[in-house]
Order: sequence, then C-alpha cells, then structure tokens
Amino acid sequence: MGIENGITEEAKKNAIDLLITIVVDELSESMGLRPAEVLPRFLSSRTGKLLYDEESRLWWSGPSDIAEMYRNEMSESSYYSRPMSLS
Repeated sequence: MGIENGITEEAKKNAIDLLITIVVDELSESMGLRPAEVLPRFLSSRTGKLLYDEESRLWWSGPSDIAEMYRNEMSESSYYSRPMSLS
C-alpha cells in the first residue's frame, strides 16, 4: 500500500491549491508582477493544467521545481512565438 492510497481526494486538492499559492507567490516576485496577474496565466498554462492532473503526480514536486517548469514553458513559448529572421 503506497502513501497515495492514504491521502483523500480533498487532501490532494488542498495540497495542489497550496502549491499553486506558493508557486504564484514565487513567480510574482521573480517576474515583478502582482500575484493576481500571475495566477490566471499560471492556471491556463500547460504546467498549471498538469498540476491539476493527479495522474501526473506533479503535485508531489516542490514549488520551486514547479515554478521552474512554468518558466521553462514560458521561455519555450516566447521562443516559438518570435518572428523568424531571414537574414
């Protein structure tokens, strides 16, 4: 019997919500934005959606790891959204 079997669904959702609060606080500090600006961006990101996918077990990761994953996602998306230079 794994540790996950002893955790209720409500406890998992509470843990995810708490993680999101910590991640958004960390991101808002590093990005110089208010948490209210970061939260909707994070929740609509691939990382935010993956965090709510309990099968991914991303919620087992630490907040700094999740914040870094989000930063990587944003840097990849900004790289691919830049216009290509033909020079």
